[in-house]
Amino acid sequence: MSSAFSNALAGLTANNQAINIVSTNLANMGTSGYKEQQVSFQELVNESAGGFSTTGGVSGSVVTTSMQQFTQGTLQTTGNPYDAAIQGGGFFVVDTAAGQQLYTRQGDFDVDSTGHLVTANGEFVQGWNALSGTLSTGGATSDIVLPTNLVLQPSASTQFTVSANLNANAVVGSAAGTFSSPIKVFDAQGVSHTLTVTYTETAADTWSYNVTIPAGDLSAASTTTNPLATGSLTFDGNGNLLTPAASSGTIPIAITGLASGASDMSLNWNLYVNGTPTLTQYNQTSANTASSQDGVGAGQLSSMSIGPDGYVVAEFSNGTSQNVAQIALASVLNPDSMQQVLGNSFATTGATAAPVIGTPNTGARGQITGGSLETSTVDIATEFTNLLQYERGYQANSKVISTEDQVVQATISLITA
Repeated sequence: MSSAFSNALAGLTANNQAINIVSTNLANMGTSGYKEQQVSFQELVNESAGGFSTTGGVSGSVVTTSMQQFTQGTLQTTGNPYDAAIQGGGFFVVDTAAGQQLYTRQGDFDVDSTGHLVTANGEFVQGWNALSGTLSTGGATSDIVLPTNLVLQPSASTQFTVSANLNANAVVGSAAGTFSSPIKVFDAQGVSHTLTVTYTETAADTWSYNVTIPAGDLSAASTTTNPLATGSLTFDGNGNLLTPAASSGTIPIAITGLASGASDMSLNWNLYVNGTPTLTQYNQTSANTASSQDGVGAGQLSSMSIGPDGYVVAEFSNGTSQNVAQIALASVLNPDSMQQVLGNSFATTGATAAPVIGTPNTGARGQITGGSLETSTVDIATEFTNLLQYERGYQANSKVISTEDQVVQATISLITA
């Protein structure tokens, strides 16, 4: 009769542990990156001193494992700049303040007062930092530290392109026979200068051009003459640029003695892009369609966010952006062997295969999506079903104990009668 008590007590313990696991799952339904824990039961066979008992009795069930199920959760857009979600395999690599390396799928990151990218638990996110503007992922990972006071230095313009159409139906000397294209360029100090290209029709299919700079942008000692460049453009009957030809379609422009004190500028005006002329002459109103140049003014850091492939992207006030870091991912061959610690992070055990750390979207590592979080894989319907099952198991085992107690009491009454 004692085996009935032990069987039932083991069943009570097993089902109580299972209910605790279900409660943990339900409590983490809203935890990003959380992976559902699955309960596994096993019979425990009674052993005698010389081997297995010949009676064939069992001493009850026990919860043998509570394994994390590393299935993919749904990605949910949050809009928070430092949130990150993994689509596919892999874990974020994080270090504790004590130097222990952990792994997590929870990507609700933030930046602390020292510029470190950290998890909600204060662990340091690992990856690669850009050095002197260059980001290399060839070396070892380290704490990601973001440059919160970064200033982007200016870069002088060396070339520019203007795309425009000149009215083929314009009459020489009329208002339609003159058109201009402004283009902003930058000197070495980041000061902007607006050059103006003026086109004037001189004959059928022929336009003259001149490029000027505001007189106030030049110092009194400047030897630069306005216009900076002059010449002629001719078009064929289809409105395509004939001269200058593509073989000599770059017009040099030199600017010396800038009032800003910046170094002299040497620019090229590109009339062709990959062999295609940027100027046309069609029977349409003259219009500018596009312009570009390769210079940039100085820029103050305005914001940072996590972009595709785990790049941390810095946005500057001058409209440019720069990758200042990249988040690392680790692939683990047998993630179910890891031990859950510190909430939603995992530590390797003796049974865990060595994690392989590398860049996102390579090997067995998934893709990182910024501004998103991976939702919990807990399914409420499944958990409620399990909860009812374990509750009934608990009640059944408690009934066995109460029944066995009645049997024992009845036996004692027979003996004492």
